[in-house]
Amino acid sequence: MRYLIAEANYGGRVTDAFDFRLVRCYVRNFFEEGAINDEKFLLAPPIDYIRVPDDGPMKVYTEFIKGLPVLDDPQSFGQHSNADISAQINDANILLDTLSGLQPATTGGGSGGGSGDDRIFKMVGDMEENLPELIDYEQVRKIKSDDPSALHVFLLQEIQRYNQQLIQMAANLRDVKKGIKGLVVMSAELDEIVGCVSAGKVPPTWNKCFPSLKPLANWLRDLLQRINSLRTWGEGEYPVCYWMSGFSYPTGFLTAILQTAARANAVSVDVLTWEFTCLPTDVKDISKGPAEGAYIFGMFLEGAAWDMDNMCLADQKPMELVANMPVVHFRPVESKKKAGKGTYSCPAYMYPIRTGSRERPSHTISVDLKAGDHDADFWIRRGAAILLSLAT
Repeated sequence: MRYLIAEANYGGRVTDAFDFRLVRCYVRNFFEEGAINDEKFLLAPPIDYIRVPDDGPMKVYTEFIKGLPVLDDPQSFGQHSNADISAQINDANILLDTLSGLQPATTGGGSGGGSGDDRIFKMVGDMEENLPELIDYEQVRKIKSDDPSALHVFLLQEIQRYNQQLIQMAANLRDVKKGIKGLVVMSAELDEIVGCVSAGKVPPTWNKCFPSLKPLANWLRDLLQRINSLRTWGEGEYPVCYWMSGFSYPTGFLTAILQTAARANAVSVDVLTWEFTCLPTDVKDISKGPAEGAYIFGMFLEGAAWDMDNMCLADQKPMELVANMPVVHFRPVESKKKAGKGTYSCPAYMYPIRTGSRERPSHTISVDLKAGDHDADFWIRRGAAILLSLAT
């Protein structure tokens, strides 16, 4: 029954590997000996309405179904009650976005007694003034020329991407100011930028370097941190701990780590895999990088919390939707033991939209974490995942 339903029936329909893993988890939960042998078998304790109904005529089953609640409790699917809060936040955001979309792009009155155009002009001017300077690509390339490692190649690629982002933003902001003054025609792209800036959203043309759900003000602060992080690395040595969340292509960074290890050990990069170790030390207390691999910080847990005492996954507390991950040592190894029963393969995503887009998948890597007091199926139903970036 498990094979026929999970593998044969849904195997060709569920294309995402982690969704397919969830299907297999539910099937294992539903089809087991207890469903036949136990009179009051609970599919999702402790909610007693989720149970196999008593035998009887059709009326028994229809009455049982009518007795189910209209709104399902998240625990009936194995999720934490916090999942309900996340769903309500998403619904509220969709409603607010819809309402704001009904408003005109610009309004007649602005703060400080100025018109709407004056307000937008001031906002655009402030953004233009606070844009960071371009990173000197040629200088960094000259500094790193003595060590043409895969990591430095990746660094130069990142600098090029972020410099291009800053050049585009500066050009768009200049054109918007000219358009407001009437010196150039306001194109559809510039009009979209004006509407997004007025609503505090990131224009779509600016959101191509790295995907993000942050509002405009937080996104600009995040961009500045990313630029400063790359500038510090470019002007100095290898970082002790890497802020992988600040890269536009984290998968490229991980590939560079594997290439560096492969060259150092004279092996093919194809034979290398990852071993993960969570450190009980805060990032500010780490003064030296690892001999192999990299220390990664700045990640978050969604659907779970982290027990620093036992260095394992723990259940969420009410109202705590995300938790900070400790520093994780990503270490390339040639041969790795198969993950045991007490390990959960936790997917890591670039931002809260786990599906990503066709051009930019959100999934980055799967990190093996200690499951703690629960088995891996528990965390699969919880939807536990690592996020490199939040929506706030």
